[in-house]
Amino acid sequence: MGDVFKALADPTRRTILDELLDRNGQTLFEICARLTTKHGISSSRQATSQHLGILEDAGLVETRREGRYKFHYVNTAPLRAIVDRWLTPRSQEEEPS
Repeated sequence: MGDVFKALADPTRRTILDELLDRNGQTLFEICARLTTKHGISSSRQATSQHLGILEDAGLVETRREGRYKFHYVNTAPLRAIVDRWLTPRSQEEEPS
């Protein structure tokens, strides 16, 4: 779970996730273009690739290769684990008195 929090700590990575939620299945080139045009983030392709790698290591992004293209997709499963741990109401028996 620590990798998820580390990945979400960076504002550029959160913006990348926002972009993938807006339009899932983008290539690195598409993500870079959208970061620049929509958000004014002029990050190099190498830096964006590193951000995507951190998101992928945390399980928040999955990739699929199709020929020479690599498509990136959001995976919300790691976020569900956080919601289940801290935001889902616990039963009365588990609450402190």
